[in-house]
Amino acid sequence: MDTLDSSRTNRLADETSPYLLQHAHNPVDWYPWGEEALQRAREEGRLILLSIGYSACHWCHVMAHESFEDAATAAVMNELYVNIKVDREERPDLDRIYQSAHHLLNQRGGGWPLTVILTPDEHIPFFAGTYFPKERKYGMPSFTELLQRVHDFYGEHRDEIEKQNASLLQALDGMDGPHAVDAASINAVPLDQARRQLEGEYDNQYAGFGKAPKFPHPTNLERLLRHWAATASGEAPDKRALDMARVTLHAMASGGIYDQLGGGFCRYSVDEQWMIPHFEKMLYDNGPLLTLYAQAYGATGEAALGRVAVETGEWVMREMQSPEGGYYSTLDADSEGEEGKFYVWSPDAARAVLDKDEYTVAARIYGLDRPANFEGHWHLHVFEALDSVANDLSLEPGQAQQLLASARRKLLEAREARVHPGRDEKILTSWNGLMITGMAAAGRHLGRTDFIDSAQRAVDFIRATLYRDGRLLATYKDGKAHLMAYLDDYAFMLQGLLELLQARWRDTDLQFAMELADTLLESFEDRERGGFYFTAHDHERLIHRPRPFMDEAIPSGNGIAAHTLARLGHLLGEMRYLEAAERTLKAAWHGISSYPHAHGALLLAVEEHLFPPQTIVMRGNIDTLQAWTARCNTDYAPRRMSFAIPPDSELPGLLAERKPQGEAVAYVCTSMRCQAPITDLDGLETALRETTAHTGGAKHNLP
Repeated sequence: MDTLDSSRTNRLADETSPYLLQHAHNPVDWYPWGEEALQRAREEGRLILLSIGYSACHWCHVMAHESFEDAATAAVMNELYVNIKVDREERPDLDRIYQSAHHLLNQRGGGWPLTVILTPDEHIPFFAGTYFPKERKYGMPSFTELLQRVHDFYGEHRDEIEKQNASLLQALDGMDGPHAVDAASINAVPLDQARRQLEGEYDNQYAGFGKAPKFPHPTNLERLLRHWAATASGEAPDKRALDMARVTLHAMASGGIYDQLGGGFCRYSVDEQWMIPHFEKMLYDNGPLLTLYAQAYGATGEAALGRVAVETGEWVMREMQSPEGGYYSTLDADSEGEEGKFYVWSPDAARAVLDKDEYTVAARIYGLDRPANFEGHWHLHVFEALDSVANDLSLEPGQAQQLLASARRKLLEAREARVHPGRDEKILTSWNGLMITGMAAAGRHLGRTDFIDSAQRAVDFIRATLYRDGRLLATYKDGKAHLMAYLDDYAFMLQGLLELLQARWRDTDLQFAMELADTLLESFEDRERGGFYFTAHDHERLIHRPRPFMDEAIPSGNGIAAHTLARLGHLLGEMRYLEAAERTLKAAWHGISSYPHAHGALLLAVEEHLFPPQTIVMRGNIDTLQAWTARCNTDYAPRRMSFAIPPDSELPGLLAERKPQGEAVAYVCTSMRCQAPITDLDGLETALRETTAHTGGAKHNLP
């Protein structure tokens, strides 16, 4: 490949994003998105080539190596275009808009790398695609051929393009859906419809939903768990909903999508059996999955589910938490230029670090005694249950468990000596919010105070580093915090704070939550139609201002905002928050009722709008409250919030009336109805039965 001198840098060299810095030595004259690039395009009438990706993206790396590092390709790009490179994790606003444009222009989903050609002045896309090869293959033209053709077409067909652009802008504006409904229209029908839709898509053979590639879809699994919980105390518990959720969780935990040695989940499975993943590990997947596995352990008591939550939380603290406290973004799919190389094994490599008995057990369980399952290598996947292997080998189950645990420790230690995948060490506020929720929830359900400590450290880092003058910033790396925060930053952080307050009360966290909630209402709410824009009112003006309601790879910011604002409203007796949550549901109702299972986060808000949560505020002696708190956290109760507040806390609003009495007191309210104060554990036990959902099985001890 003909490349230019690697000592040359372009304008990306001054950025903090690891993805942008990966392209700082390209011969392409890259700009970051900003006024310098946009002004040049306007002044020279030059088309914009917008390339969007992220650091852990395999095909982004491929296109970079093939085209962006090639001098001949770069020469064409530099001659014809103003070239802008964007990290989709730092600029989800741009990514959301231009992914939507790709869908409208091509009538199919996009992905990364996203390649878009924009007009010089208005930045409207008239051509969009994803990966393009350097040479003709896969039925596609070469990248340079494509660039020349698009450039020529724009010069020859300007009128047609302007008509298409007008239609595209109209279509983007139409994606927000019809006008809001009245409050009386909000009902429970979508909750039941979503349950039926999920069963219709359920894979009865391998679990999960749909065929390959297969994604975890945490919001769908949470919907099934909550549906079961809502029926658990009735005459006809929906055991099928519980089984679909728990069998899927077990299938993922046994599959190659889960790191059998180090904990944590990869992005998705390329096959329907959960065996071979796309190997990148994303913080935004692992936060919700950690929450879900901890909740599922609370619901079922099954040790395997709790173990996965423990291992995932320990992986987060070991590999994904910065010394400063914030959580890093991703681990790359590639190491040493090969996807998955860090994770795969050969039988000989495993034998080299295990003794005979350890290898015999591990080989049977993880398939090392079977044919290779990934490009001539072995990616660990649970092929046989431990009890079955123990029986065949005439081992006591405890002995087999000890041999497997020892094998896993040794294999992990040996793997640590390998070249690790790249780690994107930027700290994103929104994804930190998701992981704070996961660590706090797991800390509560599993009794892991170190998980709660970890979540607190992340909150303290965000507050100290990414919160200025009452506003959040979106991203931090190498001492620099910048970019105005988005809806997801506020909504996910608010959710994390409310979960952390249930795990361990701090007055400062409540104050922070209230400030974020107020900013959501002041700076993001659509005051005419309800719901929240993805960008703030004072954000950079772009070609479209989305108000997204559907879940995507992460939960809908509108859904999490509506759910969490309503919960905070119930806790504080603050009607502004409750009313904003209701306005969001009214604004989103047409979409919710048309495609219920695509709106999992909003269905949380629908459920608790119709069936408000039980709110338990406990005051008193800290030692006494520990036992009360432990009892509140024992079971799965998705419609319960419980807070143990120290007696010396200074509380706002309705909370100020929840005063300490004696050793301990619990104030229990549901919706606008409150019970008499409860001053003994038996009375609290009676109140908890209203919201407790449990399979009835004994809770197994965790390793």
